[in-house]
Amino acid sequence: MKSKIKTLCELYSIFFKIGLVTFGGGIAMLPILEREIVEKRKWATSEELLDWFAIGQSTPGIIAVNVATFTGYKQAKALGGIVATAGMVSPSIIVITVIAAFISNFKELVWVQRALRGINVSVAAILTYAVFTFAKKSVKNTFGFLLLLIAFALIYIFNVSTIWVILGSAILGILLFACRGGLASDKATEASTHE
Repeated sequence: MKSKIKTLCELYSIFFKIGLVTFGGGIAMLPILEREIVEKRKWATSEELLDWFAIGQSTPGIIAVNVATFTGYKQAKALGGIVATAGMVSPSIIVITVIAAFISNFKELVWVQRALRGINVSVAAILTYAVFTFAKKSVKNTFGFLLLLIAFALIYIFNVSTIWVILGSAILGILLFACRGGLASDKATEASTHE
């Protein structure tokens, strides 16, 4: 029982810290999540983290909250998912409540505007780093690189909604998997490893 309580406390405190110090949303959190979850605590692999990001990107909700939920669930089932999610959102709730209670016309304060300009520049740098890190781990061959370029062109040049790009990529991945006899080869590989 103590071990479970310790795990839940650690989940809450780690995700509280991540939620408190990370600006820029889900993608900007990728390097911090990787360091805390994959490298330091070994709660997930890099591949699992990327999968959770992909699922979080293609489902409703905030990516980082979805990742917190997945990580918490992996460590301590449903209660772990709830605790990790609560840890991730608590800093935002506290900060927004304090701002709403004590500062009227928050956006109009000159020092706030200057602080936000500085934060925006650093968030852009963090996002750029996260995108390159994510691409290096996700793009494993020429086809992946080609898919990356096509997706970028569709979104950036042709203003296609990301929903359609994600759906199209998912369908393409399923079709390629089926065409390569993916299920049959996976079962054969699994059978050979059990022998």
